[in-house]
Amino acid sequence: MPDAASLPSGRVARTARIGGLAAGQGVRWAGMRAANRVRTPERAAAAEQARTAALINELVDRLAQMRGAAMKVGQMLSLADLDGLPEEQRDELQRKLASLRDDVPPVSFANIEALLRRELGGPLERFFADFDERAFAAASIGQVHRATTVDGAEVVVKVQYPGVAEAVETDLRNAMLLVPLIRRLAPGLDARALGAELRERIGEELDYELEAQNQRRIERLLRGHPFMRVPRVHTELSSRRVLVSEFVAGERFETVRGAGEGARDRYGETVFRFFFGLLYRDRIALGDPHPGNYLSCSDGRVCFLDFGLLRQVSRERVSGEAAVALAVRQDDERGLKQALIAAGYLPAQRADALDAGFALRLMRRATGWYALPGERRFAAAAAAGGDPPTAAAPGREHGDPERRAAARGQVDQLTLPPEAILIRRMHGVVAAVLEALRAGADWGAIAAEYLHGEPPATELGRAEAEFHASRARRRTAEAP
Repeated sequence: MPDAASLPSGRVARTARIGGLAAGQGVRWAGMRAANRVRTPERAAAAEQARTAALINELVDRLAQMRGAAMKVGQMLSLADLDGLPEEQRDELQRKLASLRDDVPPVSFANIEALLRRELGGPLERFFADFDERAFAAASIGQVHRATTVDGAEVVVKVQYPGVAEAVETDLRNAMLLVPLIRRLAPGLDARALGAELRERIGEELDYELEAQNQRRIERLLRGHPFMRVPRVHTELSSRRVLVSEFVAGERFETVRGAGEGARDRYGETVFRFFFGLLYRDRIALGDPHPGNYLSCSDGRVCFLDFGLLRQVSRERVSGEAAVALAVRQDDERGLKQALIAAGYLPAQRADALDAGFALRLMRRATGWYALPGERRFAAAAAAGGDPPTAAAPGREHGDPERRAAARGQVDQLTLPPEAILIRRMHGVVAAVLEALRAGADWGAIAAEYLHGEPPATELGRAEAEFHASRARRRTAEAP
């Protein structure tokens, strides 16, 4: 992947990258469709799978060179359901798309230092007694360095890539050129709604002052929590393009993956409770829950990082998600269809075209891991023939092209409301994290605490319930 010096920064260059991708793939896709008219169904299906794979490979290569909003398009796609591909090929292509999030090299310190001087209003020595020029983490719009303030506090400094903010508006406009390609990869996704959501969310993610505000809010919500932690922000050193937080020591995800079963289970439950609790208790959807954003601390707590991709969701959205989960839990076909309509996943005019039994089977695959009670160990369940924690159309895994086409037609009746994009992203990534941990628990019982107001199902649940009850008692006592 190129460094900052070779990144296309001009409007024309960035437009040419995306436009060339869209035009070239469009022509090749049309040629494949024309050739498929005279092929056998089996050869036509194989040709479409090959063309989809080629499209994603080129998409990854082009977007990886651009960072910024262009990479965010690929990151969002990494969580979409890639219809029509065998499971093994879907997994491989999802990993390629996920690399846009996880395998990002840092830019040179000379470029970063110039931006820091402008943002801070002076040389680094005025603010930091020590500053490590080597970045220890890098992502799509910024990278992170360790430092020590002149007051002796150990901190991490998140710095936005020079020029990335200026390129974002161009990238967001260009992203609309990819709408036809996105529809081919994920027909059930409303690509234009995705574009609008990207525009709003990425605009906010570029504003580190807003991220600092988000981080301070969640840190206050969880201050003193028995098994969760959020670093405090050094507001006086932070700006629109620089975010300084306290340094927290901890083990990275790969180390936790090698721990014993009990430690992995506790860590996985903590991750689950953090994201599900913020969503269904506080109505905060965090859209970047990947494992690089949390640390296992020596005191048993898990420290959570990165609050740039966040959405405050409505009470109606939370209620709608809970109603969908409840219908799946109760095996209620009619209730599920009504819940999908109410939550905006099923346009009313398409309701008659969606088979209720198919919808229930589909949603069981998509949400059953947290909507249904019962002990489940990730990975072990898949090996035993259980449902995977991803949405897949029933019948799609079979080779019959007619059955695949019928299933795809049913899936295409559904859509994804913009307000639910980060929610679906969060659910999907948390499931992937638990699978990587091989974590086990009664996820349905834990989720029911947040979704349906059920009593605590575990020791951690009881500790968390006491924490929030204690906070409520303090607020009552302090009220005038």
